[in-house]
Amino acid sequence: MQHTPPWASRARRSAQAAAGLALLSLLLACGKPAGIGGAAGDASPSTIAANTQAIQGLALDQRQGFDDAQRGFIAKPTGKIVAADGTVLNDLDAYGFLAGPAPTTVNASLWRHAQLNANIGLYKVMDGVYQLRGFDIANITLIEGKTGWIVVDALTSRESAAAAMAFAELHLGKKPVSALIFTHAHADHFGGALGVVSQQEVAQRKVPVVAPAGFMEEATSENVMVGVGMGRRSIYQFGRDLPRSARGNVDTGLGKDAVYGAVGILAPTWLIYQANQPMQLDGVDFIFHNVPNAECPAELTFSIPSKKLYDGAENLSHTMHNLLPIRGAKVRDALRWANYMEQALEQTKAAEVFISSHHWPIWGNARIQEFITKHRDVYKYTHDQTVRLINAGYTPREIAEMVQLPASLTNYFGARGYYGDLRHNVKAVYQFYMGFYDGNPANLNPLPPTESGKRYLELIGGADKAVAAAQVAFEKGDYRWAAELLNHVVLGDPSATSAKALLAQTYEQMGYASEATTWRNAYLTGAQELRNGPPAKGVSKAAVIDLLLLTPTERFLEAMAASLDGPAAAGKDYKINLVLTDRQENYVLWLENAVLHFKPGQASDANATLALTKPIFVKMIAGTAGVKDTLLNDDLRVTGSRVDLVRFFGLLEKATGVFPVVTR
Repeated sequence: MQHTPPWASRARRSAQAAAGLALLSLLLACGKPAGIGGAAGDASPSTIAANTQAIQGLALDQRQGFDDAQRGFIAKPTGKIVAADGTVLNDLDAYGFLAGPAPTTVNASLWRHAQLNANIGLYKVMDGVYQLRGFDIANITLIEGKTGWIVVDALTSRESAAAAMAFAELHLGKKPVSALIFTHAHADHFGGALGVVSQQEVAQRKVPVVAPAGFMEEATSENVMVGVGMGRRSIYQFGRDLPRSARGNVDTGLGKDAVYGAVGILAPTWLIYQANQPMQLDGVDFIFHNVPNAECPAELTFSIPSKKLYDGAENLSHTMHNLLPIRGAKVRDALRWANYMEQALEQTKAAEVFISSHHWPIWGNARIQEFITKHRDVYKYTHDQTVRLINAGYTPREIAEMVQLPASLTNYFGARGYYGDLRHNVKAVYQFYMGFYDGNPANLNPLPPTESGKRYLELIGGADKAVAAAQVAFEKGDYRWAAELLNHVVLGDPSATSAKALLAQTYEQMGYASEATTWRNAYLTGAQELRNGPPAKGVSKAAVIDLLLLTPTERFLEAMAASLDGPAAAGKDYKINLVLTDRQENYVLWLENAVLHFKPGQASDANATLALTKPIFVKMIAGTAGVKDTLLNDDLRVTGSRVDLVRFFGLLEKATGVFPVVTR
């Protein structure tokens, strides 16, 4: 029988959320179609040697991080966080295997970081400040106000947030939520808002909801346009479908696990625009700092002078961050990020306690200043040295091999690459300034991967010869070259099962030797896909209906335009009126030059008019609308040509999210 603790049952009832997947992976449900089979193997002698070499000079027995991560411990939750239908969203005991020394299948530095993140529970940071860690990838911070809790961040899903709040109530007593602060516009910090406080409570009790300027625009748009592609790749970044084991997922880098549940949002009632914006919330004086376009396009940090407390949001975590996540995103500005760290040094001159949206706190001003200084210099060094080498004529792949952080930074655990990776960040800086093209004309218009693979196989003399050469490289521990060879084989000859098997083993060894969780998860997920195939199920947006209802209609229409089958639309000239009756919104959509355009208003010469409510429109986009929502619903009306309306919508492709990543 599944063990569900009392606090989790209360959280589940209060959540009242449907099962589903969180926005972080855009709701992709992966199946396991028939593949070549095979299970995860042991670390090879070359991998063991590489992992041994990687930790030279690192004081892995240093206890300060463990002392900080365990300081103020109150209670640890056990059992599972479940959805309303019983789906297990987070097994809080799944990472028990992390006890003891690092196995050969995990980089020892990463193992140490994973152990630190495994300190799941409720912690007292200082008088009046508590943190809930490990219920999701991020933290909830509770700050005691005069009448209730000022809640900082809300996790990814309603279920995990409700479970965390129920656990806090169990140990700290029942208090109302007196304010909610969103530090930034990534889903793991706002998606559980409705598990913290309801929309009705916010309206009735006038609960302040504080967020950085641009929050709603960024929160609702990040994954609408390219959500399917980004979601498919995020499974690789977070290792969602890997087993929780020493041969699989050991961490996410930012926290233990992301909870793929029901995602919602609350609209802010107060926005932070200024670099230093004072505000009182429930009797507590804050100074908010607007810090956009570094880790997130919309982000804030804050200080509480009376407590000598500083919250670095996600600009500061116990890891080098991503300048460009491997799941995909808009590339981030390393120089701006470094400049914010310089500002943070000024903002923390009197701080004695540091907290952030992930990981554990730091106590003592000298240590806080050192922590921020190291992060400032990691991003500044990465930026400056990449730019120096760009101007010397080097390409991104060359620069990634050349830039090495100085020992003063590499030996500092709080800024090592557990989530971001220096080589990837170097390429992000290059992309920020120079774009995808490295200047070599051979790379201006290269062949597609499958065509390139076919030609390489023809040159080499067939798949068998290529696999034999890759086997030699594999046995030498030259995994990067083996992967490059085998990738050509897999793409050029999909029937070459021996190449898939060896490439899976190669990715596995590369994952075992990775210090960055994102790289480890990507390699191991690639191996899993080679063995079991790509996802069997497609995209469902059912779990983000609460979020989509607050997404501006323009974002949906932009995404519709980007899903138009251009070749099929050539020569078509449909014009459709869209009326959202409950929002008093009117748009005209038309095709011109095989491009879908829209603007507010109505056209008298439209082929058809579709009138419906925003909830029905959202369900149609999410793919959850049934007959009762459409044909049998009085809130949906069509005038004009129904045939033309059907033909118009037939030109919009519905991406399934089942495309392969490591095969084509």
